[in-house]
Amino acid sequence: MQSLPHHYTVNATGAPHGDVVLASNGVTELPSGPPVEFGGTGGLWSPESLLVAAVADCFVLTFRAIARASELPWTSVHCAVNGTLDRPDGKKTQFTAFELQVTLVTPPGVDAAKATRLLEKAEAGCLITNSLSAKTHLNCTVSAAG
Repeated sequence: MQSLPHHYTVNATGAPHGDVVLASNGVTELPSGPPVEFGGTGGLWSPESLLVAAVADCFVLTFRAIARASELPWTSVHCAVNGTLDRPDGKKTQFTAFELQVTLVTPPGVDAAKATRLLEKAEAGCLITNSLSAKTHLNCTVSAAG
């Protein structure tokens, strides 16, 4: 791992109409647009869906690192995130909550309590949610494969 601080650069290019194209060095360009809720046609990643995706992705990657360091064997993890966008003060639109539904599958014999603690540690350690003011809530299930 590189020492901090890390810097990430993304470019967004758009015209009066049509997709906005997101680009960053070394990755495929990504078209985006407004969601249906904001008058978009749908079918594209939006800033809102990208932020919720970042929460899910960060959770899985954080869990992966914590599980590796803790030598926890696991088979798969699925993280579904429901982000709530609201206007709590009547003025500023913002995400107010992220509900994480996580299912972890482990080999038989793995300590489910330890796995749950590591899932909770991943929630607490996610740098994306730690960078946002919205509250997060983790609901997790650990089950043995077989």
